[in-house]
Amino acid sequence: MAEEVKTRYSDEELAEFKAIIDEMLEKARAEYETLRHVIMHNGSNDIEDTSPSFKTVEDDGANQLSKEEASQLAQRQYKFIQNLEAALVRIENKTYGICRETGKLIPKERLRLVPHATLTVEAKEKLAKSGRK
Repeated sequence: MAEEVKTRYSDEELAEFKAIIDEMLEKARAEYETLRHVIMHNGSNDIEDTSPSFKTVEDDGANQLSKEEASQLAQRQYKFIQNLEAALVRIENKTYGICRETGKLIPKERLRLVPHATLTVEAKEKLAKSGRK
């Protein structure tokens, strides 16, 4: 009798991944809100109001750069949150951890490090070589 090939993770395994994702999601949302706060409140009603009214061009440039960086980080964090939320949907559908290219299970070690992964490392490398994502 041939050994049965595992086609999906068990409910217990899915619950473990859900706990990991929930924890990451909580941290990611908090970081996103912090970044949004930095972007929205940069330069308003804080100690800058009491600072001398003259500023050098460099100060404004540095301030703008940090706001732009915060905006880019917020965008990346938002995408990360969306990916984690999509992973939770896959857990509910019991399709979590299945490579979207090969149909094989993504190793647990990879999912613990990148819980929103939808590809095995091999499939990801193959797609990168072919120019697809």
